[in-house]
Order: sequence, then C-alpha cells, then structure tokens
Amino acid sequence: MRVSRWGACAIWSSAYCVTADQYAAPHTLDELHTALANLGVNDVGKLPVPPQSHFQTNTAPSSRFCSTTCNLLSVIRNEIVSLPGSSTYTQQQSRYWSLQQLETLPACRVTPKNPVDVAISLLVAEYLGCPFAVKSGGHAAFAGASNIQGGVTIDLNDLRQVEVSLDSTVTKVGAGNRWLDVYSTLDPLGLSVVGGRVADIGVGGLILGGGVSFFSGRHGWALDGVTNYQIVLANGQITDISQESNPDLYFALRGGGNNFGIVTRFDLETFPQGPLWGGMTIHPLTTNASIYRAFENFASDASQDPDAALITAYAYVQGAYIFANDYEYAKPIANPPIFHEFTSITNITDSMRITTLSDLARELNASNPGGFRETYATATFKNNAELQLKILDIFVNQVETIADAAGILPALVMQPITLPIIRLFRKNGGNALGIAEEDGPLILMNLAVMWSDTADDERIIAAADRVIEQSHEIARKMNLDHRYIYQNYASLKQDVFAGYGGENQRRLIEISSKYDPDQVFQSLEPGYFKLRGANGGSPS
Repeated sequence: MRVSRWGACAIWSSAYCVTADQYAAPHTLDELHTALANLGVNDVGKLPVPPQSHFQTNTAPSSRFCSTTCNLLSVIRNEIVSLPGSSTYTQQQSRYWSLQQLETLPACRVTPKNPVDVAISLLVAEYLGCPFAVKSGGHAAFAGASNIQGGVTIDLNDLRQVEVSLDSTVTKVGAGNRWLDVYSTLDPLGLSVVGGRVADIGVGGLILGGGVSFFSGRHGWALDGVTNYQIVLANGQITDISQESNPDLYFALRGGGNNFGIVTRFDLETFPQGPLWGGMTIHPLTTNASIYRAFENFASDASQDPDAALITAYAYVQGAYIFANDYEYAKPIANPPIFHEFTSITNITDSMRITTLSDLARELNASNPGGFRETYATATFKNNAELQLKILDIFVNQVETIADAAGILPALVMQPITLPIIRLFRKNGGNALGIAEEDGPLILMNLAVMWSDTADDERIIAAADRVIEQSHEIARKMNLDHRYIYQNYASLKQDVFAGYGGENQRRLIEISSKYDPDQVFQSLEPGYFKLRGANGGSPS
C-alpha cells in the first residue's frame, strides 16, 4: 500500500511527518519543476508534463504511463534514452545473464552518465506513475529482477568510477562496474576490496544483497566493507549515507536490497592484497561422504585460519554427476593445512595455483555462462555433514525428473557461513541480515539450474521448489533448519526479509517509511525482493 506523506501523519508523530515530508517525492507540478531545476534542468516550465501527478490523481502505477515518461526523458536528456529497435537498446538488452531477463522488454532504457541523470529519471518516472527497474550487472535469474516489461529500465552501466583514495584505504566504485573492472584496477596496486568472486557479476546487486567473498573470513561480506553509499532518494536528493550521517539508513542498505533508493556509488574499505592460492578441483561422485565430512570440519575449524574460502558444488553435467569444488586462500601459500582434508581426497583434475584475484574471478565466471534460462533458490542450515548427504539424495531424485530437458545443468552448491564471518556482521553497527554468532557455523545452500527450452520452465522450477521444501523438512526433523534466506540466491517465491527475523524486517519497513514515505521503491520498482514479501504481509 502506498503511504502518502499526509496519511502517514495519522499514524506517526508530528516529528515523523516533518521528516516524511522532507523525503517525499514531488506530488505537484511545481514541486517537480523545482526538483528538476535544482538538478540543472533548464526551462522546466516548457516541458510537456501533465499538470497532475499520479499521486494527485490517485492512479495506480501502470506501464501505460511509460511512453510519456520515455518521451519526456528524451526531451530532457535525449542522449541517455534508447528506444526499442535502436542499436543501443538491443546491445543493452543483450547484457543480461539469464534469458528470462533478456526477453523482458522495457518501453525504453535509460543509461545515466552521472547521479544527476539517475535523479532526473527517477523523478519523472515517479511523477507520472511509470514502473521502473534498476540494473547494475544484470546477473539475477528471474524476469523482472533488473529489467521490466513495458516500463523504464535505468541501466547504471556507465557509472564506472574506480578511484582509490590517496592513503589507499578506500576505493570509490560506481554502481555500473562489474567485479573484474574493480579487480583489474586494484590488482596491479597490490590492493583489494571485499567483492564478488565471479568476474561478470555487477557491483550493485551483490553488495546490496550480501556479497560472499574470498576474503569474508577476514573482512566479512561485501556489505560489511561499505563505508559510504552515494544514493538517490525518492525525492531526487543525491546524498551520502554513512554510519555517522544516517545510521538508520546505513543499517538498512546493508542487506536491504533495492528498497531505499538507487545507489550510484559504493565507497569500499580497501586493504593490501597480493597473489592468492586457489582454483577448482573436480572429484568423482563417490567422494561425496568425504567431501561433506571435510566441509563440516572446515566450517567448524575456520576460526583457526580465516584466510580460507570454500565452495562445494555437486553438479549434473552431460549425463554424469561430479563435484566441482573451489578452494581459495588469501595468501600465496600452496595447500595450507586447513585444506588438507579436501586436497587428500581423490580428484579427477585440479587447477590449483598461485595467481591474482582477477584470474580466479575469470575462472569462476567460466562456470557461470550466460545465455541460458536460469533459476536460483536457497536455504540455510546448521553445519552438519549427514544433513548435506540427505539433501544430496533429494537433489539427485529431483534431477532425475528433469534430466531429459535440453541443455540441463543443475548444481547443488554449499558454502559455509563461518563464525569468523558472522562475528564480522557486527562491524559498523551491524548489518540487517539477522544472523547471530550463536547461530553458526551455518551452511548456505544455492540451488542453481540452467536449461535451454522455455517449454521446460514450469517443471524445472517445480523440481527446484521440491528440493528446497524437502530439504527444509528434513532439516527441521534434525533440528538443523535456519530461517535466513540469502537475497542473492533466492527464488522469486522466497520471502527474503522474513528470513532476517521479525525485528529486523519491522525495522527495515520503518526506515523505508521514513526515507520513502510514498513507498516509491515498493510500488513503482516492483522487481527483485520487497520488504513485505511477495504477498505484502506483515512481519511476524
């Protein structure tokens, strides 16, 4: 439900109403003209703008307003707008990872050159009631996550700043970067940040949803390494958000996804980092018990060596099951002791080497090809090898029901959320994820499936749903289930913010009501995960 700035006064104190009005989107033509003029738009009175906003007419957001939105943005900033049929539109559409996203066709695409362009695009879309999406790297699986049918897609691709501070402690990273852009700049300087492990994943989505990293045992997740966010709020204000300036919104941005504004730049803690040891090993399926036992021990022993990172993946590839595991170590030391239990297990091939972060990110990128239909789903459990073996059986049983699908490649990916990582969730006032030290260590499961034929969508997604449901069921019986839902791996059906716990979900909703009193980012940006879940329910 959209909460107007006036309706909120009946619910909240008068002090809140002042704050709400401060952050409200423009409701009148005069307010829009003032906001655009403040952003440097000339001759605002001559713009072909309807005299009333959708707020005033109490009209629900609709794609039928988006042609007018695209036309108005073309008048204001023609160089950033591309329409269907243009080469720019076609090229930008091709930059999505999943076919479901690529096949989603907006009324126009807007590619801002700077935060001012972002603010102008947002103000026009919300005044007219045109739904929009925001894209950083476009690596989400499901349709509508960062693209929108018939709406306006704001593509941050051209916000590509990577600027290291003079003292090498902070790197300012534009939201349009992909992680290889960042690492290619920092590797030659002997520096790094906490970021993604796959080269082509976008900076924005990964950080706002969490951000598991090779360095998480030492520095936390990517969201824990942000010192400042440059963000465009619903009122068009371009502002910097830090723990010192706005501790409430700073908290919310650390796990709150796209629900509070459009982040245009992340200022990231930066640290010395040289070569790493790492790579991929392929193991036969007969090693499953040994691998999951080693996983359990690794997760339990992680406090002894927080420089180690682990991914195990059980995959069905061209008719055969294999383990494809990734081991990374943040120092140039081959086969450190914490990995000995893994490296003693029989393998078919391995690519372990001492190399750069950029090189490791490229290797993982090769195992995440684009151009397929994709689905993700996730679950979190207490650390236990027996549970992993039972989930593996569930996975195999469901894969057998879809193994005949064209281009099928399902993978059951497990990663530890170790105690060193969880302790770092308390940095800078704590993040919004709702994971406490007494919860850990945990297993973060990512069910990832790619395939080729649209005709198989329904049965493949249903099989993935059954894996998640049955895994939770058996985990509950073993008293090993956990509520957390990792946003960056979640399926469209999963209620991410309920997984943060009722207290954190309520806190995020309250912060959203303060900084976005018209609920622009809940109603006009419908994609990805909203604070009240898919059904708009209240937190429990």
